[in-house]
Amino acid sequence: MGILLVEDDKSVAEFVRQGLEGEQYVVDVAQDCEEAQRKLMECDYDLLVLDLNLPRGDGFDVLRSLRARKASTPVLILTVRSEVEDRVKGLNLGADDYLPKPFAFVELAARVRALLRRSGRPPDVILRVADLELDRMKRTVARGGREINLTPREFALLEYLLRNQYRCVTRAMIVQDVWHYTSTTLTNVVDVYINYLRTKVDRGFEPKLIHTIRGVGYSLSEVKEAEAA
Repeated sequence: MGILLVEDDKSVAEFVRQGLEGEQYVVDVAQDCEEAQRKLMECDYDLLVLDLNLPRGDGFDVLRSLRARKASTPVLILTVRSEVEDRVKGLNLGADDYLPKPFAFVELAARVRALLRRSGRPPDVILRVADLELDRMKRTVARGGREINLTPREFALLEYLLRNQYRCVTRAMIVQDVWHYTSTTLTNVVDVYINYLRTKVDRGFEPKLIHTIRGVGYSLSEVKEAEAA
């Protein structure tokens, strides 16, 4: 299941992200309101974990915008703001739960599980395009019925491409959302891992699924885009 964690404190974000990934969730991180809004528009997450004290706005703005679009995504507010007024406001704006900092991770994980159970949202466990299948729970990949062995980083990259299939993703987006870095110096590493995936996922199969969008980035689809040589 995909979780968006909105947290500007890098140490807290890394602690929560690693913990939730250890629980077998796929976690994207946003560090300000604008980034959170963009990610929520681009991807249908199973859960939003939301801080309130954020750059470029306020967590309440993110929550208000999400509910204005009639999105049913469960929201867990995770914040140092523990006053009754803030809790009431958050719940009235559409939050499903409210956990003040400091917190124990075991409690956060239990609340996440409870919200996902109550949401009734069917888990998108199997991601598919053409004859390629990725099982998010079993952590397996197969194409044409043939199992493909991927490293954890390759698996994360392929899952990201599948979750954004038919959409162009830039190298910078991959560095940020898969590698969880803000530096653009790793964009050449992205090209290396794309080539690893092509070797394992596309070589010997038709149609080719991983496409280079000239001057922009990559897409994964059955339809061939304008590729660079």
